[in-house]
Order: sequence, then structure tokens, then C-alpha cells
Amino acid sequence: MRTWGRPFGSRSDAGDVILVSTNPSNNQQEAIKNPSGAAVGHPFPIREIARQAGLSEATVDRVLNGRGGVRESTAREVHRAVSDLERQRTQVRLVGRTFMVDIVMQSPERFSTAVRAALEAELPSLHPAVVRSRFHFRETGPAGDLAAVLDRIGRRGSQGVILKAPDVPEITAAVARLAASGVPVVTLVTDLPASARIGHVGSDNRAAGATAAYLMGQWLGDRPGNVLTSLSSGFFRNEEEREMGFRGAMRARHPGRVLVEIAEGQGLDATQYDLVRAALDRDPAIRAVYSIGGGNIATLRAFEDAGRECAVFVAHDLDHDNTRLLREHRLSAVLHHDLRHDVREACHLVMRAHGALPPAGPTHPSAIQVVTPYNMPPPAMTG
Repeated sequence: MRTWGRPFGSRSDAGDVILVSTNPSNNQQEAIKNPSGAAVGHPFPIREIARQAGLSEATVDRVLNGRGGVRESTAREVHRAVSDLERQRTQVRLVGRTFMVDIVMQSPERFSTAVRAALEAELPSLHPAVVRSRFHFRETGPAGDLAAVLDRIGRRGSQGVILKAPDVPEITAAVARLAASGVPVVTLVTDLPASARIGHVGSDNRAAGATAAYLMGQWLGDRPGNVLTSLSSGFFRNEEEREMGFRGAMRARHPGRVLVEIAEGQGLDATQYDLVRAALDRDPAIRAVYSIGGGNIATLRAFEDAGRECAVFVAHDLDHDNTRLLREHRLSAVLHHDLRHDVREACHLVMRAHGALPPAGPTHPSAIQVVTPYNMPPPAMTG
């Protein structure tokens, strides 16, 4: 079984004390025979079972060792006590445990800020464990620089990395090096399926894209006009999957609608404006936008400066920019998923990698919410 992280209490290269999972119990296991006669292993001392069951240690000892002379109802009390202790052991294992988690993201500042707020809001729900976080955010840059950040984390030590990064070979190789050094990696929002990551949290991006196509078709109706689709980069798998879902659904339901694609604006207003303005100058028929990668303030400004109407505008994520634009009715709808749920699940995956939480089934995609100006969640829920 792989052991994640450095030994408990070891120091990282930077001098931080890094606390990791240790065996929650060094107690010798006893074998209990349950009512069917099968032996059941457990890690609890006789004294602890006796206290839980409200019985004497001698009685518990007789049941544990199958020596007889004990009523069946009493034996059931012992078995029930062991079951109760098993259920409660998760909390016992987490008391006093500290997990240092590194959040590494390449994304616009508005989205990384939303992720930071979501994590900080969820920290109390992880009690009694304590999660400390280090943030490594950048908006754009060479993949090699981001891989170097991951390598530094591996050298310094970490209990886990929550990662949003482009799906390129340099990043996949860096994730493999982290895994080899005992640092579990969880991908957030956009996946690296060919990497050594232990899990992924986020929404079903193809379904999100198809949902955007459904809304676009309903709201445009039979009106003429082309649809501008905008990606921040072709190297983020989540954006690629959204675009595929959108294009496939539009092709199936509205085969005559022309889609015009722009990309590599990095979701930044400074670069997005020029890309949108150039597209509008080239194509006078564009009258709707599906914004996959952001930069929506710049996109709307480009329409205004060109004297053009944007009849339908579907975007992603209730960050601070989109929240304001939606309230002002400048966006038609925002496809949103619960970031707090995502970061909570990511932290749970890291804890499970250290044996601090019991195994669980596969992580399900986050629910996609269609948010309009009339059903916006409270501010505390959007982060």
C-alpha cells in the first residue's frame, strides 16, 4: 500500500512542520466471533470495548475469545459496541490532525479568488481535522514554469495538491513526479485523465456544453445570426469538453446555425477584447455568445464599441464579474456548479489517501445549475 507524504512531524525543505497520517491505532487486534460464528478483526483494546458496551472487561474478554458462559444478548452488546467504535473511529483519527494542502491553479484572478473563498468557507466543515493551505496562483505562462512549481512542492513536502492546470505533457510528468514522491494530486474543475492524479472533482463539462446549446437554441429561436464561442485556451480539457458538448448539441438540434470560434484569450479582459472585436469585424452576422473561458466584461465592451447587439449570452461560473453582469441583465444565464462542494470533496480525497477517512465510492460530477438574474444564490453560496 502506498504511503503518502513524509513521516509525521518531519520538516520540509522550507522549514515548515509537515504533519501527515500515521497509524491511528497500535493496539493489538482481537478476533471476535459474530453470531454467525465468523471471526471479525478489530483494532480496539478490551478496555475501550467494555467502556462502550457498559460491560466488564472480563465479560468482553470471554466474548472476544469465545469461551462461552455468556448470554447471547450480552454477546450482541459486545458486537454492537465494536460496530459503534468502528463508525466513530473516523472522528478519533482526525482529532488533532493537520493536513498541509497546496492549491495550484492557472486561471484568471476572478476564478482563483472564488476557489480561495470556497476553500476558506469550507474549512470549518472539515473539523476535527485542520487543513492548512498554501496558494500558488497564476493567470498564464509557460507550462514548464507551472511544472517547476509542482516540483518545488514535491521537494518541500505536502499532504496533497489540488490542481487546475492545462492538459499538456509537462504537467502530466510533474504530477507523476509528485505521486512518486508520495504527494497525492486531485484535479479541480479540469481533469488530467492520463496523469497519476488520485481523483478529479468538477462538473460534467460535456453536459454543461449541451445545456448551453439548449438554452441558446431556445432563446435565439428562429432569429438569424451566428454564435461566437470563446475559449480561454485549447489546452484545458474542461473547456474542450464544454465546446464539444455545445457543438454536438447545436449540430443535432440547430444544424443551420453557424458557430464562430475564438481561443487563446486566456480568459483575460486585456487579450479577450481584441479577439472579440476582430471576430465582430470579420463577421457581421454574430449576435450571440457562448463564453466557455471567461473574459466577459471585455466581450461585452467589444460588442458595445462595435455598435452591435448581443441577443443571448451564456457564460460559466458565478465569479464576482459574472455575478455583477448577471444582476445587470447583461448576461442571459450563467452555468454554475458548487465550488464549495468541489473543494470539500478534493480535501476528502486527500484525507482518504492518507487513511484518515474510510474508503468511499467514485466521486460524482457536481450538479450543473442554470442561474438567471431571478434565481441567484446568496453570496455565501457562490464562492
